[in-house]
Amino acid sequence: MADQPVVNVEKLGKTVDNGGAELCILQEISFSVMPGESVAIVGASGSGKSTLLGLLAGLDVPSSGSVRLDGVALADLDEDARAQARARLLGFVFQNFQLLPSLTALENVQLPLELAGSGRSTVAAKAWLERVGLGHRLGHYPKHLSGGEQQRVALARAFAPEPRLVLADEPTGNLDADTGAQIIDLMFDLNARQGTTLVLVTHDEQIARRCGRTLRIQGGRLHD
Repeated sequence: MADQPVVNVEKLGKTVDNGGAELCILQEISFSVMPGESVAIVGASGSGKSTLLGLLAGLDVPSSGSVRLDGVALADLDEDARAQARARLLGFVFQNFQLLPSLTALENVQLPLELAGSGRSTVAAKAWLERVGLGHRLGHYPKHLSGGEQQRVALARAFAPEPRLVLADEPTGNLDADTGAQIIDLMFDLNARQGTTLVLVTHDEQIARRCGRTLRIQGGRLHD
């Protein structure tokens, strides 16, 4: 539904045990993201940005509060159901690429398409790799690709299943400035063309300004 948030977070908190003492990473985080929005989450290193992204994806479980994705409360799902929801709703772009080393570029992009039930995963994966400028690298393994090429594969993998939401965690963090700028341009172009909802974690204010809205985390709390 167009009037329903893709992401709805209410009073989210995360604490962990720190040698017998309780360490609060996030507290009282609340926000919503509507379909088609691009939102940057910014903050210093250690502020809780990546922890928040993991909670949004259902890769981690909050200590308090709730996360709803496309109206579904993640707390109501077991681990298998959360994995199914991720396959159906989410695309991911990570700082360290997270490509499977035993799979070629083509196979890395095919995998989420197959998990989503696509009957034409090979054709679609080839088309997406051509779209990101890697039509000539289909059979290459990640170790034979540069960092920028690996991130292009990761972008193709994230957007190929046409997810409702793409989560990007410091997508230029392991790239030089010129390559990073190219990757960001490509990511925003793909996002605009697909009409995807984007939540981007970054410490780079220039990248954040390219999003429609910025949320700031400081000391585990959200600041407008």
